[in-house]
Amino acid sequence: MSKLETRDKRQEPPVGNHEDYYWGNSTSVSEFILLGFSSQPKTQLLLFVFFLTIYLATLFGNSLLIALVKTDSRLHTPTYFFLANLSFLDISYTTTTVPQMLVHLLSTKKSIFYAACVAQMFIFLSLAIIECILYAAMAYDRYVAICHPLRYTIIRNRSVCVKMAISFWVSGFLLSIMNTGFTMRFPYCLNEINHFFCEVPAILKLACADTRLTEQVTLLMAVILLVTPLSLILISYVFILEAILRISSAEGRFKAFSTCTSHITVVTLFYGAAMFMYMRPASSYSPERDKMFSLLYNVVSALLNPLIYSLRNKEGKGAVLKMMGKTDH
Repeated sequence: MSKLETRDKRQEPPVGNHEDYYWGNSTSVSEFILLGFSSQPKTQLLLFVFFLTIYLATLFGNSLLIALVKTDSRLHTPTYFFLANLSFLDISYTTTTVPQMLVHLLSTKKSIFYAACVAQMFIFLSLAIIECILYAAMAYDRYVAICHPLRYTIIRNRSVCVKMAISFWVSGFLLSIMNTGFTMRFPYCLNEINHFFCEVPAILKLACADTRLTEQVTLLMAVILLVTPLSLILISYVFILEAILRISSAEGRFKAFSTCTSHITVVTLFYGAAMFMYMRPASSYSPERDKMFSLLYNVVSALLNPLIYSLRNKEGKGAVLKMMGKTDH
């Protein structure tokens, strides 16, 4: 049977018990083929060097931030507690997808077992959901620090921060179970994924069934997990902006604006790319464009986070100098 004939059979499930169709022996493939970015050997080699450099820089920057937060007592604050969580997330996030992509860039066999694809999707979605929630928590942290500085240590004490972090991680994994289950319940007649990892929109294109309900569920979850945190972030920054404008010192206003601009930069990059991937109409699906947007919120944001948030500000620079055995002036 040709791929065209197989694709034509995706439109409607067969007559009979749909429950058996979806859940009993729900896949006809044992592995998927990840097409990645290019089939040209020279291009693949260049991409390998490029992505390896980005991955190593991501590991170094985020690991350094975690080490600084752990060893420097000046960074034992709620802000840096959440930044350390973000760095750990970014390391885990990129490690879920990039090493496999690097291996496939150097090999002719670009397959991934069905179970491994499911695991990758589950872990990736879990970490992505946690990061969505964490960005909102960090915006609220900035709001409390700027708008209510005298109550900051009371509102954001260590116990509250730890409980919030635990709730983020638990929520991420529980919501990911539901999303992964809805996606992987279909039979898959095609096994070539035009992507560099097992992401929901790309996988659904291979299903031999009507995926409209799952697409609607995915859209609903995207609204809850992307639009809701983003709205809370924007509301927080409206109050932050009002507070900044009331600061009499020009230097104080500049410092506050600088801190907030860093967060807004990452938020725009992360949420903008993720919303495009999970909230755009199915008819606008474009594999090459989607891969670029996936890189933005999966790889690029993880590379930039430690630099934008920490390593360029006074506290971060001071902690680096202290670790290197130099004095901070």
